[in-house]
Amino acid sequence: MGQAVLTESENEFEYFWATRGEWVEPPNVRRGGESGVQRVQADDGRLLYVKRQTGHIYRSVLHPFGRPTVLRERDALEGLRRLGVGAPQTVFCGAERDEKLQWRALLVTEALVGYEPIEDWYAAGGRERHGEALHDQLLQTLAQNLARMHRGRWQHSCLYIKHVFVRVTGEGEQAVAQVALLDLEKGRQRLTARRAALHDIKQLRRHSSFTAPDWEKFIYFYQTAFGSALKGLE
Repeated sequence: MGQAVLTESENEFEYFWATRGEWVEPPNVRRGGESGVQRVQADDGRLLYVKRQTGHIYRSVLHPFGRPTVLRERDALEGLRRLGVGAPQTVFCGAERDEKLQWRALLVTEALVGYEPIEDWYAAGGRERHGEALHDQLLQTLAQNLARMHRGRWQHSCLYIKHVFVRVTGEGEQAVAQVALLDLEKGRQRLTARRAALHDIKQLRRHSSFTAPDWEKFIYFYQTAFGSALKGLE
């Protein structure tokens, strides 16, 4: 695992670009470039994730010539955190062009300490260990986070169950479930909250293994938090 030590005199972009650690997402070629993620241990003990990209861009009406995807992800992360939605904390984000005008871009985030993919939590027997009352609270917490995101018109755009992380603290009646969302590279704001909601919730339904009773509970919690019923989510 790489060691990250940063002094005030150093350029943050060049510093983080030079850091090296364990690949948790090896570089893959897509969107006209490469993108990968490394795990790095900071000098102050924090565990960081460094997403490193070369020529990895997206195009839109506002950015017809291309913009690094980490900038869009940073915007989404900051937007969600302002809304009180669980998401990683950004440590650094930057992009620059090299002498060949090719983009280099970085997104550095803090690790979600104590969190694990919700699928791993289920597989390890988390539901059985903590009981149905805690599981109901988990579904409600997830629904409330998603409703806050959608009311702010933010759409995750890739809301698969594998991008939902969970942390349970405490035991018995004192146990509390928290959730956080990852992989917001395609996150964007829609014109209306309803459009964001319908896209993401339908996508989550397709890419989750919730039972019919669990989904019914989740939809009840979601529509309560969203403030209105959304036809087609059942």
